[in-house]
Amino acid sequence: AADGAGTIILITLRMIFRGLTMNKNRTYDIIPLPKETYKGAILPISYTTTGYYDVSVDGFDVSIRKKTFPFPVTHTPEEYDFPDRLYADWWDGAEAVGVVDGGELLAAIETCPEEWSNRLIVTELWVDSRLRGQGYGRRLIESALRRAKVEKRRAVILETQSCNMNAIGFYRHMGFSLIGFDTCCYSNDDPGRHEVRLDLGLLLDAEK
Repeated sequence: AADGAGTIILITLRMIFRGLTMNKNRTYDIIPLPKETYKGAILPISYTTTGYYDVSVDGFDVSIRKKTFPFPVTHTPEEYDFPDRLYADWWDGAEAVGVVDGGELLAAIETCPEEWSNRLIVTELWVDSRLRGQGYGRRLIESALRRAKVEKRRAVILETQSCNMNAIGFYRHMGFSLIGFDTCCYSNDDPGRHEVRLDLGLLLDAEK
C-alpha cells in the first residue's frame, strides 16, 4: 500500500511538472478580457527585490540613488488591505487584455484613458511566475502602446515602486523614463520604508 501511495505521489508530481513545462513551451495569444467576465478578478502581484532607489527630498532639492538591501525583501498582496483587481470602479473607460489557459488567468494588462491630459494610464500589469521571462510583459506593454497610438494619445504613463527593481529595469528597457514621484502615496513614511511611488512615462508622436 505504501508503494502504491508513493507511485501515485510520483505520478502526480510528474503531471504537475509536465504542466509547468507545457506552459513554458507554449506560446499563448493575448486576448481581450471583457469587463462582464473579469471585473473584480484578483491579480496576485508580488515580487522579491535586493535593491531600491533611495528618494531623498530636502525642500526642492531631490536626490535619487540606487542602493542595496542587506537581505532580499518580498512584497505580497497580503501586505495591503485591497489587492489589485481588474476593472475597479474608479477606472472609467478601462480595457484589459491578457493570457488565459483553461479558464485560468495567467497574465493581464489594464489601461485607462486620462482624457483631460490625453494620456493612457497602465493601471495594472501582471504576469504569472510560470510565464515570466518569456516575453509576455513586453507583448502586453506593446498592446498598450497600440491602443495609445490608435486613440492618438500623447503619452503612456504608469506607476511602480522605488524598490521594484525588476519592474523599473523592464520599463526602462521598454522606453519609459521617470516623470515624477510621490513620497506619501502608500504611507506617511514611504521614503523610510524604501517604497516610494515612481511615475514613469513614454512620450508618443501624437497630438498634444
